[in-house]
Amino acid sequence: MGKLEEMMRGAGTNVGESMGAGRQSPSVHRATAPAFGGVPARLQGVLKAKDTAEIPVDRIQPDPDQPREEFDETALDHLAESLKTRGQLQPIRVRWDEGQGTYVVVAGERRWRAAVRAELKTMTCVIQDGVLAPGEMLAIQLVENLIREDLKPIEQAKAYRSLMELNGWSARQVARELAIDHTGVTRALALLELPAAVQAQVEEGALPPATAYEVSKLEDPEQQREVAALVVQDGLSRAETVERVRQVAKAPKKGRGVAKAGPPRPRTFRVGGGKVVLEPKKVGAEAMLAMVEEVAAMLRAELEPKEQEAA
Repeated sequence: MGKLEEMMRGAGTNVGESMGAGRQSPSVHRATAPAFGGVPARLQGVLKAKDTAEIPVDRIQPDPDQPREEFDETALDHLAESLKTRGQLQPIRVRWDEGQGTYVVVAGERRWRAAVRAELKTMTCVIQDGVLAPGEMLAIQLVENLIREDLKPIEQAKAYRSLMELNGWSARQVARELAIDHTGVTRALALLELPAAVQAQVEEGALPPATAYEVSKLEDPEQQREVAALVVQDGLSRAETVERVRQVAKAPKKGRGVAKAGPPRPRTFRVGGGKVVLEPKKVGAEAMLAMVEEVAAMLRAELEPKEQEAA
């Protein structure tokens, strides 16, 4: 069982339940919390049912750190209209924030925003028990957004990177904990290495993520911008982009006379929630691989005395 699955079970539910899967209508036997005398702040004005609670909309706030950065205004209007006519079909998930004295959305911010527009008085909520670490909170939000396909490519990539940094995970660990393909995580993270202008093209839908990944294989940011612009302008397919990237990578550098290889440039590799920066004296992957092997040998030499002492 992965860390994320253990965390979800410890919370007494799973992502499917937070979205209403397999849930019956809340029990009609509700008890209203008394207005005075020893009632915790989190229960004031809250109607509790067996496994959900009716919480005033104005006592719920969005999470400023949730991975989704943009919400489609037209879609929110449609959802608000649906809430008015059909009511809330699925509960949202919230947690109590003692410092703010309010509930914070864990999963379901889009529904909460629509409820505000629809001027609903209360929302059906599943209250998250216990305290969630930032990494756990982000994991729950990311899983729900992935299931609903709500995140844009760059938002998704940033969420993956945040999980890696918060938990010290590698890209492979992120994939394992979220039960998704490792290749997809790696390709998503590559988008964050693109210039801001190219990332914007991906966000706008002008440049498909799979094609942008091919563009990211170029090391020169200026070349990345030029190829991305060409892809958008000429409507190049992914296969055509692969060929174009290959041609650009092999082409000699611009300048007078015979092109000379430029000085080696530092390369940054993200691994295990951190990063490794290589500054080779020679150009090429072989030079960098030799550096990595030399560092590995030095680290092994440091470990040998400790292993002997432990033995």
